[in-house]
Amino acid sequence: MTKTPSVRTVACPVCRAPVRWEAASRFRPFCSERCKMIDLGEWAAESYRVAAVEESPDSEMDPSRQA
Repeated sequence: MTKTPSVRTVACPVCRAPVRWEAASRFRPFCSERCKMIDLGEWAAESYRVAAVEESPDSEMDPSRQA
């Protein structure tokens, strides 16, 4: 008996529908083109943000002390 490898299933980031993680799943990790475009629209509207580490003013070098 040959064992078939199991296919990983993930949740669509937009609608949470199950998506098989395989080459046949064209829009992975999304379940459809619709969910893919909804996500793209959220990025374009700047609804999603990537956290950044801001430098404090104390960490800046004093220009008068540059060599």
